[in-house]
Amino acid sequence: MLKKKTYEKLKKICIDESEETVVFGEGNLDAKIVLIGEAPGSKEIELRKPFVGQAGKNLNEFLKVVELEREDIYITNVVKIRPYRINKETGRKVNRPPNKNEIEKYSKILFQELEIIRPRLIVTLGNVPLKTLTSQKNIKVGEVHGNIIETKEYTIFPLYHPAAIIYNRNLKDIYFEDLIKLKKHIKK
Repeated sequence: MLKKKTYEKLKKICIDESEETVVFGEGNLDAKIVLIGEAPGSKEIELRKPFVGQAGKNLNEFLKVVELEREDIYITNVVKIRPYRINKETGRKVNRPPNKNEIEKYSKILFQELEIIRPRLIVTLGNVPLKTLTSQKNIKVGEVHGNIIETKEYTIFPLYHPAAIIYNRNLKDIYFEDLIKLKKHIKK
């Protein structure tokens, strides 16, 4: 009960303090596994849920491969708002990588989420969560994907972001090989 109250308080503070629409993490507060992405996109902002756009479809496939349900895990992002820029030709918002200030601001909230949940394993999806959790500015998911990283606080399994295989089909086989490794690690 205290965990739920602490979580709801953190969520309210995050939402109240932001001028932008916030997509807070969701899922099982007692999850053994937490998935962390970079930031929400347009569909996530619209539905106010993490990983529900195209990357969410790939995430659902990911969950099938590793035999997990969304209800068993907790899913969040480092940045809780949509980083965007305005396309000069269309005048529409388009996604951009989060900047240093956005990452610093929202990573504080991320670490509080992790303190509440206390997962056994964190799956980072892409470079932003990997760098945030390891505090290593030069680490790249392309160099460490599919391998366990132990830090003082966390056990991390880095993966490419599910959206990466949308834009780079060459990563699909590597991504699925990494998912099989993750499944084996989870089953231990």
